[in-house]
Amino acid sequence: MDDLVLAGIVLFGASLQWMTGMGFALVAVPPLVLLLGPSEGVVLTNCASGIICLAGLAQGWRRVRVGAMVPLCTAAICTVPIGARLTATLPEPVLMTVMGALVTAAVLLVMYGARVPALHGRKGAVAAGGLGGLMNSAAGVGGPPISLYAINAGWTVREFVPNAFFYGVVVNIFSVAAHGPPHLDAERWVWVAGALTIGMMIGRTFSGRLPENRARWLVLALALAGGMLALGKGLWRP
Repeated sequence: MDDLVLAGIVLFGASLQWMTGMGFALVAVPPLVLLLGPSEGVVLTNCASGIICLAGLAQGWRRVRVGAMVPLCTAAICTVPIGARLTATLPEPVLMTVMGALVTAAVLLVMYGARVPALHGRKGAVAAGGLGGLMNSAAGVGGPPISLYAINAGWTVREFVPNAFFYGVVVNIFSVAAHGPPHLDAERWVWVAGALTIGMMIGRTFSGRLPENRARWLVLALALAGGMLALGKGLWRP
């Protein structure tokens, strides 16, 4: 039963990520953390999200703004080890609370399209990239700071998606390297691989058919619910 639940989470998150350029980590982290525990849930999210981003980047790499991505990715690489260290050392209830709080806060900021004067120019890119790297390795959710940077930089969705995929590939490679691979048995890896493949196929099929605004709000609403659930469990866990 747990394998079916795991596959369902991965499949749903993968399809949303492919359709909207965001969503896998936001939607998948809270239930994966509840199912597998904080450490395993985070690193599995890093693995799956990295694979999805790599597949998406293969189609849109020509639209990547390399100059803009250098400070974002460099800063993320520097902060990933700090996040991995936090995941390894914090007690599980504290880690669950931190993850839930980060997801909830990040979703609320993205929902309201927060305008942050500090997220402009190269300094803003370094700040967003560094925070994204820290959050990605500590809680599996490195996308919201990049989304906020893109909002403040005035990027269109067409510009954002390939650059988000590029950032996702880089930050997830370093996050998995910092944590080590998830400890899943062969059968679970088969479930995860199958769910990822089917989810990306579904996302590709329906990409462009679901209104962009509706898909975005679906992702954010589900992520908010999951973040609050993880936060509640962390706070109430003895």
